[in-house]
Amino acid sequence: MSWVPVPEGTDFPLLNLPFGVFSRRGELPRVGVAIGDYVIDMHLLTTQGSLPPAYWFASGTLNSFLAAGPRVWHKVRAELLELLTDERRRPHIIPALTPLKEVRLHLPINVADLMLFQTSLEHATNVGRMFMPPERDPLPRTWRQMPVGQYGRAAAVTVSGTPVVRPSGQLRDGQVGPTAKLDLSAEIGYVVGTPSAPPYPLATADFPAHVFGAVLVNAWRAWDLMACEARPMGPFLGQAFMVSISPWVVPLSALNHARTAQPIQDPEPSAYLTIKEDAAVKAELDIRLNGQTIGRPNYKGQYWTGAQMLAHAAVTGAPVRTGDLLTTGPVGGASTLLDLTWNGRDPLGMPDGSERVFLRDGDAVRITASVPAADGSRLGFGSVAGTVYPAV
Repeated sequence: MSWVPVPEGTDFPLLNLPFGVFSRRGELPRVGVAIGDYVIDMHLLTTQGSLPPAYWFASGTLNSFLAAGPRVWHKVRAELLELLTDERRRPHIIPALTPLKEVRLHLPINVADLMLFQTSLEHATNVGRMFMPPERDPLPRTWRQMPVGQYGRAAAVTVSGTPVVRPSGQLRDGQVGPTAKLDLSAEIGYVVGTPSAPPYPLATADFPAHVFGAVLVNAWRAWDLMACEARPMGPFLGQAFMVSISPWVVPLSALNHARTAQPIQDPEPSAYLTIKEDAAVKAELDIRLNGQTIGRPNYKGQYWTGAQMLAHAAVTGAPVRTGDLLTTGPVGGASTLLDLTWNGRDPLGMPDGSERVFLRDGDAVRITASVPAADGSRLGFGSVAGTVYPAV
C-alpha cells in the first residue's frame, strides 16, 4: 500500500503509475507520473538522488524514456513502487509531489507515425451493411486475413481538452463547406517505445519488447468528407484532421491482470499474426455526450489485438519508430454516432429533449476507460475530452 493518499475509485492507484508530461505555472514541461490526486516530478527525483541520474526525464516529452527500452521501463517502475511503499522514503518524495489540479497536462509524446487501424468486427460489419448493397458481404475481402489500416497525419494528434474546430472540406460535386456529419470514435492507442531494425519484421511475441503502453483515443471523424474523398483512394482528411489522446500513457505492465483470450479468428490468421497467449484487454469504456452516457463498449471483444497490429505494421521490414501511435479504430459496435444512430436512422434522445444524429457545435464529448487490477480494484487512463467549436 502506498503512503501517498490514494482516493477510492481513482484512475491512478499504486498499481497504475502512468507516465505523462506536465508543467507548473512559469516552468517548462517535464515528465511526471500520476498517483492518486498527485503527479510525481520524475526529473526532480533524479536530480535530488531519489532515483539514479537519467537524462530521460528532463525534456518535455516521453520519447527518450520510451526509446530506452523495456529493461529501463521495468527498472524505473520497480524503483517507483519501492519509493511509494517505503514510509522511510517519504521525506525524499514529498518535494516531488504536486496536486494534479495545479498543473497543466501536455501531449505526452512526439508522434512519429500515426497508424489508424480498424480492428472491430462489429463496426466494420455495421459500416458495410449501411453503405454496401444488401446482397454483398459487408466485410472487405481481406478484412479477416489482416488488420486493415492506413496512415494518418501525426501533426493532427492533440492532447485531451484541445478545442475541436469543425473541419471544412469537399463534400460532394466540388461543394466545399463545414462537415455536417462530425462524429466521435472511442478507441485505444498503443505507443511504440523501442524501434525495430529494418529490414527485420516483428512477431506478435515482440509486442511487450517494443510497445511501452496504451492511451485512450478519440479519432474524430467527418463522414461526409470521408465519403467524398474515399471514392478514388480511401479516407484522408475526413478521418485524421484531429486525433485526441489522453495525457497519460498506461504501461503495459499495469495492464497484465486485465489480459484475456481474444475472440476466435476464422479463418486462422497467417503465421506472423498467430498469438499463443492472452492478448486481448478487458477495458470497459464509457462514452459521454454532454454528460450523458451513450455507449459502454468493452475492448476485450476486438477482433484484432495490439500485438497483431504491431506485427502487421512491421511485416514488410519497414521499421516502427519511437513515438509511433497505433490506434484500434472504434471499439466494438457502439463507439461512434454512426453506429449508435445507424447513420441517422435512429437519432439519440438527449435529456433536454433534443436529438443527436451527429455532433453539433457546443457538444462536449468525454471518454473514459478502466481495467481490473491485481488487487481487485480498477485502474484507468484518465479521460480524453473535447468540445466542438464552429468551423473557421
